[in-house]
Amino acid sequence: MKRPAIARGMWVGLGLLWLAAVGVGFALLTRHSLTPGATHEAPAQWPQAAHPPRAEGRPTLVMLAHPRCPCTRASLGELAVVMEHARGQLDARVLFLRPEGTSGDWTQGPLWRAAAGIPGVRVLADEGGTQARLFGAVTSGHSLLYDAQGRLRFSGGLTVARGHRGDNPGRDAVEALLREAGGSGGTSQHAVYGCALEEPPEVRATNTP
Repeated sequence: MKRPAIARGMWVGLGLLWLAAVGVGFALLTRHSLTPGATHEAPAQWPQAAHPPRAEGRPTLVMLAHPRCPCTRASLGELAVVMEHARGQLDARVLFLRPEGTSGDWTQGPLWRAAAGIPGVRVLADEGGTQARLFGAVTSGHSLLYDAQGRLRFSGGLTVARGHRGDNPGRDAVEALLREAGGSGGTSQHAVYGCALEEPPEVRATNTP
C-alpha cells in the first residue's frame, strides 16, 4: 500500500520541479527581452565624415545593425512601417557591420536581404564598424533621425523589447517628428534592444567563417 503513495509523491515532486524550471526559464527570457543594450551619446549634428552623406533638404534616418543579430529582424520590421507611413519623405539607410577579415557573405545574409527589400532603404556595409563608432552606436538596431538641417532629432531603437514587433514609443517618436514638417524641437530618445555591435573575441572566433 505504501509503494503507490511513494510513487505518487515522487511524480508530484517531479512535476513541481518541472514547473519551477519552466517558471525560472520564462523569467530569464523575459528579463533578457526587456533589458536594453548599451548606448553612447550620438552626435548632435550629422557627422561630416559619415558615408554616404545625408540627403539634402529632407530628414535622414540611419540604422546601425549587426548582420547576425536575431533581434534586429524586428527592428527592420518597424523600419518598414516607418517607411510606409513616411510616403517617400524620408531618406533611410541601414549600415551592417562588416568586421575586418570577414567576407561579404558574412554580412550579406538574411537580414541584409530583408533590409534591402524595404522600399526606399539603402543598405550598405559598415567596414570595420567605423560608421557605428562615428554615430556612437554600440547596439544593433540603434537608429538616428536627423532633420533636413542635419540636427539630431531621435536616437534609440524602434522596438519595445528584443525581437518584439508592434506599437512602441521609439517608432511613435520618429513618426511624430516626421509629421512636424521642419520643427526645431529637442531630441527624443528611446532604449535600444539588440545585440552588441562589437563582438567579444571568443564570439567572433565562433561566428567568423
